[in-house]
Amino acid sequence: MSGTPPIRQRNHSVAWPEVEVVDEPNSTTEDDAAEIQFVGEVELSKVEQHEPATMDSRDSASLPPVRLAKAEVSESIPEAVVTNVSATSLFQADGDTDDLSPDSSAQPQARRAWPVRTFLAVASGIEWCFGVLSLVVGLAFLATFPILQLLSLGYLLEVSGRISRGGRLRDGFVGVRKAARVGSAVLGTWLLLAPLRIVSSFWYDAQQIDPGGLIARRWRFALLTLTVLLVAQIVWAWYRGGRLRHFVWPAPILFLRRLFGGFHYAESRDALWDFVVSLRLPYYFMLGAKGFCGAMAWLFIPLMLFIGSTRLNEGPAAALVGLFGAFLFATVLLYLPFLQAHFAAERRWNAMFEWWAVRQQFRRAPIAYWTALFITLLFAIPLYLLKIETIPEQVTWIPSLVFVVFIWPARMITGWAVARSRKREQPRHWVFRWTSRLAAVPVVAFYVMIVYLTQFISWNGAWNVFEQHAFLVPVPFLGL
Repeated sequence: MSGTPPIRQRNHSVAWPEVEVVDEPNSTTEDDAAEIQFVGEVELSKVEQHEPATMDSRDSASLPPVRLAKAEVSESIPEAVVTNVSATSLFQADGDTDDLSPDSSAQPQARRAWPVRTFLAVASGIEWCFGVLSLVVGLAFLATFPILQLLSLGYLLEVSGRISRGGRLRDGFVGVRKAARVGSAVLGTWLLLAPLRIVSSFWYDAQQIDPGGLIARRWRFALLTLTVLLVAQIVWAWYRGGRLRHFVWPAPILFLRRLFGGFHYAESRDALWDFVVSLRLPYYFMLGAKGFCGAMAWLFIPLMLFIGSTRLNEGPAAALVGLFGAFLFATVLLYLPFLQAHFAAERRWNAMFEWWAVRQQFRRAPIAYWTALFITLLFAIPLYLLKIETIPEQVTWIPSLVFVVFIWPARMITGWAVARSRKREQPRHWVFRWTSRLAAVPVVAFYVMIVYLTQFISWNGAWNVFEQHAFLVPVPFLGL
């Protein structure tokens, strides 16, 4: 950038000096820095009494360029015009402009015709639905692995926390567009590998019938050739953005342009890394770990009393221990769903144990709290039916899929109930409060009875009571 542009003079106005924006240290090179020129003027009508002195053109011309980091631009320079910045979508190389989303382009677009707008709206809706399906499958897949289960729980807690803060159910669909991109990349890769699996089976059969024969060698050559072509197509599709159309159409002209003009490896690597960072996996993992530990702290004593009552000999002691454990468990059930939502909304570990806050919130939205409690416990009951018999390892993802399908809406309803109470300041009429309290008793009692009986019908025995799908991960650690 050379020189300072001419400054239009106006009474009681200040022309800003030239501003150059650079990256933070150790982030990117100077070649990636964007040039930003501020062209606005700030009126001094409100600050004239504090800054009587004004700046003329000579003073502004003598000012040296100001170098700011990118993180400071949005706070220090309002209404800046950004130039020479290439906008690319995630997993996308610079120049593949056909994949830019409407909101990712920095240039204003002309209003499209209504058929085009209708097509784009339908395509966007299909992508959103595919993203929700990808989220369900992805969360169920993560829930089948120890330790990684906490990512699934952390996401569900974030869902209830966002709805609790915003009060809108649509806030519970977190990362749907990103899940659609990941899902399309995985599905496209799987579809492209299908011909490779078929040819591999033909080669294997030919090798078994006539080892080293002519037919086996031909199938082996076809397998090697197809492997090279499909792997190249998969890598090229991932480089272009990982959408389904990238796996279907290889775009040979664009490939030749990239081949002779450079593939911009550094930009693609940085875009992929930025996308992975935007998934916030460490955040969801820590949120799930804290939510798991907090729920276990509430459930440990009541559930251990359940197990202890079955280990004691039949008599008054076993009955008393079981009844006391059932009473504590029922009391915890009244608070725990909303404590987890309160913890996710406040993002404080201590919020997991602020039962008095939940009590006050119930007074402001008793019917909503009863509805959320009823749905949460009702949607958790079908999951216990899958514990009657042991599940083969090949289909262990099925209980996790059922878990996500049922618990995700329950978390959303819980966040909605907490949001309604946070928006109100005065408690509801005592009739609604006591009606909701009395209506919660049979709901909680029925769930306690189901949990107590599962230790006699579950494959895992008495330890099955720790499989609290409504509050913990779908499959507890150590196979408990």
